[in-house]
Amino acid sequence: MPKGLLFASFDFSPAQADEFHDWYDLEHIPERLRVPGFLNAERWIGEENPKVAVATYDLENHAVMQSAPYKAIGYENASVWTKRVTAIATRLLRFAGEQVKPGDAVAPSGAGGLLAVSMNVDPAAEHKFNEWYNSEHLPQLGAVPGVLSARRFSSPEADAERKYLALYHMTGPDVSRSDAWKKAANTPWTERMRPHLRAAAVQLPALRSAIAPGWWCKPGGRPRVKPDNSADRRRCAAGIGKIPIREWR
Repeated sequence: MPKGLLFASFDFSPAQADEFHDWYDLEHIPERLRVPGFLNAERWIGEENPKVAVATYDLENHAVMQSAPYKAIGYENASVWTKRVTAIATRLLRFAGEQVKPGDAVAPSGAGGLLAVSMNVDPAAEHKFNEWYNSEHLPQLGAVPGVLSARRFSSPEADAERKYLALYHMTGPDVSRSDAWKKAANTPWTERMRPHLRAAAVQLPALRSAIAPGWWCKPGGRPRVKPDNSADRRRCAAGIGKIPIREWR
């Protein structure tokens, strides 16, 4: 069975940044990582707009989203804090789906950039679209120097905002601006397919947030569950003093 994915992105400009990050880091993600079938979690902030936040969760399979443990904390059972923050922040995209290609890969470690591409496609061209994406587009972008992982997903949900999502983990955001990337992304086959894309959107988060899920900040060499000032947050975002949480829990 293919791996699943939960993806969420917000523009949290209307919210207080400290509260938004505290909610995500101290409640929202820990809740989800306790749900059986949630394999990992990552948080990212936008390269150009640091008020854009992205979270990704690899799942054992898409069915985890309908499991009793997840329903106990999600949907109408979301916490008071979740309902408060999400009512203030602007949701850009929520996507839940299953991995199309390669099928069973999870997010790699050590990435410094993440490119997310979501889209719908003209139903009349969907077969050709999938053939292009699977046989040329994803493999070629995945082979660009600096790309650590290239995965694509499809949502089986009837009310999905976008049916397809691709995630590219990179050593840094500059990879997607390289000549090699541009060459791989702009082929004759790609040009033929672009007119069939609907509601395509690109997000390029570049830096992990103050506390990347799976990581806690350790400024000054002392394990700490929460950076307590903006300087500590910047240190964490820059990767200074991070240790895998499993090393000291």
